[in-house]
Amino acid sequence: MPRGRRGSRVSALEGGREEEAPPAADAVPSVLWASGQQPEAAAEQILLRGIFEIGRDSCDVVLSERALKWQPIQPERPTGDSKCDFLRKEEFIELKDIFSVKLKRRYSVRQQNCGTLLGITLFICLRKEQNKLKDSTLDLINFSEDHCDTWFRQFQKILADFSNRPKSLKILLNPQSHKKEATQVYSEKVEPLLKIAGIKTDVTITEYEGHALSLLKECELQGFDGRHLKLLIAVHCHSVQELFTATQTLKTSVVCIGGDGFASEVAHALLLRAQKNAGVETDLILTPIQAQLPLGVIPAGSTNVLAHSLHGIPHVVTATLHIIMGHIQPVDVCTFSTTGKFIRFGFSAMFGFGGRALALAEKYRWMSPNQRMDFAIIKTLAKLKPEDCEIAFLPFNSSQDLEERSTEGSRKSDCNDQWQMTQGQFLNVSIMAIPCLCSVAPRGLAPNTRLNNGSMALIITRNTSRSEFIKHLKRYTSVKNQFNFPFVETYTVAEVKVHPRSNSSRHNPEEEDGPYETTSGKSFPWNIDGDLMEVASEVHVRVHPRLINLYGGRIEEMIPK
Repeated sequence: MPRGRRGSRVSALEGGREEEAPPAADAVPSVLWASGQQPEAAAEQILLRGIFEIGRDSCDVVLSERALKWQPIQPERPTGDSKCDFLRKEEFIELKDIFSVKLKRRYSVRQQNCGTLLGITLFICLRKEQNKLKDSTLDLINFSEDHCDTWFRQFQKILADFSNRPKSLKILLNPQSHKKEATQVYSEKVEPLLKIAGIKTDVTITEYEGHALSLLKECELQGFDGRHLKLLIAVHCHSVQELFTATQTLKTSVVCIGGDGFASEVAHALLLRAQKNAGVETDLILTPIQAQLPLGVIPAGSTNVLAHSLHGIPHVVTATLHIIMGHIQPVDVCTFSTTGKFIRFGFSAMFGFGGRALALAEKYRWMSPNQRMDFAIIKTLAKLKPEDCEIAFLPFNSSQDLEERSTEGSRKSDCNDQWQMTQGQFLNVSIMAIPCLCSVAPRGLAPNTRLNNGSMALIITRNTSRSEFIKHLKRYTSVKNQFNFPFVETYTVAEVKVHPRSNSSRHNPEEEDGPYETTSGKSFPWNIDGDLMEVASEVHVRVHPRLINLYGGRIEEMIPK
């Protein structure tokens, strides 16, 4: 069984210069490459064939167009030996799972330049349980300089053909992000993988509001040309829209390290810039243009709903490897508008209990994020009040409907006979275009929707007792059906209109959680992707199929049901 040698020194040839790489990672379990799992081998062209030591065995190694295969070289045995076939079992890795190749060398104190060649190290992306990705290594040991150089250059050529993988990165970090973890997350988990992958980086730590924007105006961006993916990792910036307006102009690609609110804000900025570039009027967006650049999401927040839904797990290494490997996942996005005016792009929203809890939490910013949200939920439950409103929705019909809206851009929503109406006292209204997986909701807040099926989940919780509502909330933490209550209604929709009645939210002005006053009068709190939005009138929500591409895995069938 092949084993990576921990603590070994690895170097790569870059422009004729050898550069030392980090120690090799854990070994790759060869059981994952059992001969029974091999890819189709129909007339594959053999590129190279040679002998390497893998683990403790001398192996016959074959490099084809799609895979690297090997089997131990065994001495001839007498005819009929039952162990022969087992000992010569072939193993393999697919080339698409390799993300870097380095020359493996041993250095001694007296060697100042080139160490003793040991062979080649392949860095591999492994898919583990629960959607987790892990980096690992495979050492191909051979002391011949010419032999290893031939194989090394062939591996480099193969990796260069994966044009969807990023090559150059512009990185901005704000050390004051959630719990001040972003810099540590980047330096300990993200940066080492980027270095192994040979991705060029330009790192700047932001120091004040607007610093990122000024840096992008002044910094030298030569080498980040249009042929390469350029990556901006923004942890937190108050001028996000301006930042990404400048970023889009420079044809850069974007990854965000942060929580759900920031990830949604970055996605909003990318989509908004796409509308402006296409000349679309942004005051009222009916047929939005798809974002021109993909977005990567590395989780560094408290709930990480978007990253969890995208990757199947809120795991930094998994998110980073998806970006390195260039895995793209199209995702549906909602537009939120009111009285003929566009508000923003987003993935999910809550009105009623979810909005009020967030509004109350915003008043306690001096607390830690987890503490203030727990405090706000408990206090909102103590003062649980329904919203009196009307809800109109347009049911989602079929996959054919999705195909039509994907090509035409927007659904015709002026057919009044298709709309359905419900009204009354509602404790909470959830509208979600993604499943919204998180640690407290393993099945997701909206388990019946997916990342890109062109529909939204509309979940309505009618007025009921506090104890029954709490039972409903507790169900999210289990695998039981959280909607199996008589006061909960679920719909699969394409559009939703939420219209609060005029007598709604008439709270005592002395209460901490109401009313919500704006320059235009009373407003109603909405929780849109973890961001508080205060709207004084009806909110119209539309879903737009596959409006943005995110770096992530395809985990749709793996979501628990």
